Amino acid sequence: MTAYAVGHLTEVDTGPAIVGYLEGIDATLALFSGKFRIHGGQPEKLEGDWLGHLIVIEFPDIQAARAWYWSDAYQDIVALRTDNSKGHIFLIEGVSDDHASIEVLQSRSAAWNSLF
Repeated sequence: MTAYAVGHLTEVDTGPAIVGYLEGIDATLALFSGKFRIHGGQPEKLEGDWLGHLIVIEFPDIQAARAWYWSDAYQDIVALRTDNSKGHIFLIEGVSDDHASIEVLQSRSAAWNSLF
C-alpha cells in the first residue's frame, strides 16, 4: 500500500542550512523510490485558515517510508531542516483505489480509534 511522508512546516528560516537540505534531499529519496507529490505551493483556501507549507512525499509502502526517514543518508541532513524550521512531520499509509469513506467506520481501526 502506498505511504506518504507528510510535512506541515509553519516557520522556515530560508538560509544556507535549508538550501543545503533542499540540495541533499532528492538523493535520499531516490534510494527508496520516494517522489514529491506536493512541495509547497499556494493553496486555494476554501474553508478555514492555512498557514505554512505542505509537503507530501510518496513511497511504495510504509516500510520504504520508514527506511528513508531513518536511513543514514537522510539522518545526515535532517538537522538542517529541524534546526531551521518548525512544524509537524509524519508518515501515513494511503488507501486502495476502491476505498469507500464508510470503511473507516466499518473497520474501527486502531488509527481511527486513536482520533477520539
